[in-house]
Amino acid sequence: MWADCCLRRGSWRGGTGVRELGGRSNAGEAWTVYIDGGARGNPGPAAAAGVITDGSRNQRQFCVYLGVTTNNVAEYLALVWVLEEARRAKVAEMTVFTDSELLARQVTGAYRVRSPRLADLHGQAERLIRGLRRFEIRHVRREENRAADSLVNRTLDWVGRYAALQSARADEGSVRADEGSGP
Repeated sequence: MWADCCLRRGSWRGGTGVRELGGRSNAGEAWTVYIDGGARGNPGPAAAAGVITDGSRNQRQFCVYLGVTTNNVAEYLALVWVLEEARRAKVAEMTVFTDSELLARQVTGAYRVRSPRLADLHGQAERLIRGLRRFEIRHVRREENRAADSLVNRTLDWVGRYAALQSARADEGSVRADEGSGP
């Protein structure tokens, strides 16, 4: 299922999910990006991740632990992060695939943004999108976003193991301190 809205020269219309903007024209390349964000618990420990494929078919991956936040914030932060990277790399065109229908539909204007926190992130994304010559966002099923989803889960698994290890070390240190205190 795709978010089917389009912006051409300033107005949204149903159709391809493409946003053609008259923004800066540069010799930058086009990126295809799969993004995901997730939280264990909502809110809970969260991560954002993505897989970027450039015009030469080179792939880069990113994953970021976000601390405690909501799933929707994590999804937006994944989008904002990749848009900032695109700005730095002077990318001209971008197609984003996400398994978050909410994110895709809010970015295309099909849904309103009601949450103040999401509205801030939505505004950041909109400003960055305006710097691209062409932007497209598509909602895909989770199975089609497996690589980004896996990065989010691996990041959260790693953070969970690290936290458990730190907790065990702290408990071990308190046991040693107790052993030395004597009667």
